[in-house]
Amino acid sequence: MKMSDFAENRPLGVFGGTFDPVHFGHLRLAEEAADGLGLACVRWIPAGQPLLRDSPRCSAAQRLEMVRLAIADNPRFELDAAEVDAEQPSYTVPTLERLRQVEICGERRPLVLLVGADVFSGLTGWYRWQSVLELAHIGVAHRPGFPVDPDSLPADLAAIYRERFCEKSDALRDSPAGRIVNFPMTQLDISATRIRNLLSNGCGARYLMPDLLLDYIREHHLYMEK
Repeated sequence: MKMSDFAENRPLGVFGGTFDPVHFGHLRLAEEAADGLGLACVRWIPAGQPLLRDSPRCSAAQRLEMVRLAIADNPRFELDAAEVDAEQPSYTVPTLERLRQVEICGERRPLVLLVGADVFSGLTGWYRWQSVLELAHIGVAHRPGFPVDPDSLPADLAAIYRERFCEKSDALRDSPAGRIVNFPMTQLDISATRIRNLLSNGCGARYLMPDLLLDYIREHHLYMEK
C-alpha cells in the first residue's frame, strides 16, 4: 500500500530505525503513536546503513525481513524497504525528502516522525537536523506522566521545542509539517542491546519479541556469537 492511496488527510507516522532486532518496545511505540496521535498508519523504515551507531549485527536484508514478520498482522503498519534497497547511508532528512515526492506522499500530506524522548534529545547531532521540521511533524514518546522538559534539552533544541510544541494532536492535521507533540507510551524495559546480549550468551529472549522473530533468529543463527 502506498501513502498516496490514502485520500484522507489523517497524518501518517514515519518510524525509522536500525531494528537490530525489532522487539515489543518498537511495536508498542508504533501502536500507541497510531492511537494517541490519530495516525492513519505507521510506515516502518529500516535503515540500510545507520550512521549514528555501531554496525548492526545483522544484514540490512535480515533486519528488513524481521520487521516484515513483526508487523505483518497489523493493518495499520506498512513496510518501506527503500533505505535497505538503496545500500547507502541512511539519514532522516533525505528519507523524508524521498517521502515528499509526488508519487509517494506529496507535499501536503501530514507526516509525523516518531521518536523516543532520548532520541529526540539528541536531535541536534543529526545530519541537517534543522530541516526535519520543514518536512514533518515530530511525535515524541515519553514515560506516562513525564513529558519532555525543555529545560533538559540543548539550548538550540529547547528554543525550537518551545516554539513548535502543541498540546493537541489534532493540530497535526492542519499542516504537513512543523509541529512537535508528545504522547505517553507504556514503559517496557526492552532494548535491542539487551536482546542481543541475551542471545549471545545463550539465554532466551522469549516475551521480549514476537515468537516468529525468535524462530527466524534461530533458523538463521543470528546474534549467537559475541
